[in-house]
Amino acid sequence: MINKYGVRIAIVFCCLLLAGSSCHNQPGASAGLQVTATEQGYLFSEKGASILFFQTAVKSLNGNYARCNYVHPLYGLDGEILTEDFPSDHLHHHGIFWAWHQVWIGDKAIGDAWLIKDFRWEMHNSELLKSGKNSRTLKTETLWFSPLWTDSLGKEKPFAKEVTFITVHSARENYRMIDFEINLYALVPDMRIGGSNDEKGYGGFSPRFILPADARFWSENGALVPQNTAMHAGPWVDVSGSYGNDRMSGITMLCHASNPGYPQPWILRQTKSMQNAVYPGREPVPLQMGKPLALRYRLVVHRGDASAVPIQNLLQDYNSIKKFFSSAHF
Repeated sequence: MINKYGVRIAIVFCCLLLAGSSCHNQPGASAGLQVTATEQGYLFSEKGASILFFQTAVKSLNGNYARCNYVHPLYGLDGEILTEDFPSDHLHHHGIFWAWHQVWIGDKAIGDAWLIKDFRWEMHNSELLKSGKNSRTLKTETLWFSPLWTDSLGKEKPFAKEVTFITVHSARENYRMIDFEINLYALVPDMRIGGSNDEKGYGGFSPRFILPADARFWSENGALVPQNTAMHAGPWVDVSGSYGNDRMSGITMLCHASNPGYPQPWILRQTKSMQNAVYPGREPVPLQMGKPLALRYRLVVHRGDASAVPIQNLLQDYNSIKKFFSSAHF
């Protein structure tokens, strides 16, 4: 496949795997699930089929929109690519990402992480953890920097830290679950984050999916029609359409009941944009120095449309989780 920048995705991944890659076999993990570390990040696969790539190295478009700490590509169960990176309509969008327009320290605005303006991420550490029999977990630690926040010598200094856990589960008959635990905490006093400073208030967990012409949106209350502002659709939203070889497949986004503001509202777009579980919205909320703000989401990649997956049962099972990696590894 060739993307709009003329890069063959298959060749890119082959180059990554040949450039000093190593395969990590975790005790107790499913023999079918593999994680391959490369200079650019981690490739998750199962029985030779790619699942997702997590980008740890900084990636840019001719030096612009530099980003790391996100998932792209995310693959469907039949190998179809479900996400976009550097889409021409919003070059700052990047796969499965989480970011905020408003970043404040006291009364000073410290860049715009959503637009990747006066803001950058730096991967501090990444490691594979021992996880369940049929899953693999990647832990990452990422620091936030801005040229607007420096020491007395003018050197950028970190002002926030992320500790994120991504757990990939073995595929079931027609779906796969992928969990995200995103923990944010301040490294300086009086820090706040917020969504766009308008009626939309978008910001937070934001998958940028490819949207087929026949993309359909569904929630526990039935079919959804995306609108300009946030909508209260419940704890999950499904996006399905004809991916790959005109096969119907999709992704369900679930919010965990422990999330602040649960169930969070949604910004949904029919074309040319991301889908967003909105938090905190227009009004910024504080980040604490000692206790991280925890945001938890599950993606269910599936064949067919929303009716092909037992979403309510999966949500119930997800909400039954009370012990998280974050509580054991901070």
